[in-house]
Amino acid sequence: MLTGERPTGPLHIGHLFGTVATRVRLQASGVETFLVVADYQVITDREVAGDLRGNVREVVLDYLAAGIDPDAATIFTHSSVTALHQLMLPFLSLVSVAELDRNPTVKSELADSGRALSGLMLTYPVHQAADILFCHATVVPVGRDQLPHLEATRTIVRRFNQRYGDYFTPPEGLLSEAPTVLGTDGRKMAKSRGNGIELRASADETVRAIRSARTDSERFITYDPVGRPEVANLLLLTSLCTGLEPEAVADGIGDGGAGRLKEVLADALVAHLAPLRARRALYAAEPGLVADVLERGNAHANELADATIRDVRELMGMTYR
Repeated sequence: MLTGERPTGPLHIGHLFGTVATRVRLQASGVETFLVVADYQVITDREVAGDLRGNVREVVLDYLAAGIDPDAATIFTHSSVTALHQLMLPFLSLVSVAELDRNPTVKSELADSGRALSGLMLTYPVHQAADILFCHATVVPVGRDQLPHLEATRTIVRRFNQRYGDYFTPPEGLLSEAPTVLGTDGRKMAKSRGNGIELRASADETVRAIRSARTDSERFITYDPVGRPEVANLLLLTSLCTGLEPEAVADGIGDGGAGRLKEVLADALVAHLAPLRARRALYAAEPGLVADVLERGNAHANELADATIRDVRELMGMTYR
């Protein structure tokens, strides 16, 4: 299994419920787990990378606090695995510019960035294919909006195998219970939009964020993802924290209105995140922990990437000895 994040800031509850909790479950079931901290991809939609070192550290701490075990999982940074990026060249030859241009996820991310389309942004799906295939990942936990990227990887696998012989396995996407978590403004929760609740936030910060969350004018609370998406999102988050069905949460609130719904969610979320935040504080106080995790993860990722690029060159007839 492979997935990961761009280190543009700390992770939020959308990451936790969207994919990180799924990664922890897969790891616990014995699935070999790879997590890429995609530092190169930070500059797909921005001119400068910002506090990259600090952001990478925050992401790794969030992983550890959420339950990722560095002895069972490989956590690595993009920029440290040279052979991974060398896969981009043969992969780029397998897709057309028109196909890349049509990718809906690229279009959405481009619109959010407000910038001109860069070559790196255009080839983002191919870069992600290299991320997935260098370690021969077959399972990729994703949000629904990332499915077009995964389909691009499957296309690259099919065309590579047809041209050079069967080698890669088409990966499958694994949607979580909450494939799209809405932020406090009713749009998809995203670091770039400032509408998330960070995993490292204090209890008071969490409560304030929930109080500001967008709902609607109807007082009686019902679970209606289509007709009342903002209210349904808060009910779903409560469900994920408590184990109750969203409909049962709604029935318990009834005519208590959005104010009561937010109180219930705030209590449930603060309690749910308390152990995670306690672990995070302990990890953050341990000198050299993050550097050690990345050193071990980068070494393992490099071994696999080197082996994969050797195989690819052999299949393509690019060995000269």
